[in-house]
Amino acid sequence: MQPNNPLHGKTLEAIVTALVHHFGWDELGQIININCFKINPSINSSLKFLRKTPWARKKVKDLYINALGNYD
Repeated sequence: MQPNNPLHGKTLEAIVTALVHHFGWDELGQIININCFKINPSINSSLKFLRKTPWARKKVKDLYINALGNYD
């Protein structure tokens, strides 16, 4: 178990969904400048890109920890 890991038990889908609900696609695309958040954004297209792109996935996870990690 990883009780001190704020991402423990969180799927990438849950993380992206929470960020979209908190920020919206427009603001999310400004914070993390990747096309899957800016051009015809959807959860599925974002997940597809993030699963193949470690640097972008890290930015998303870091944003989640910094912005929403304390709300769970």
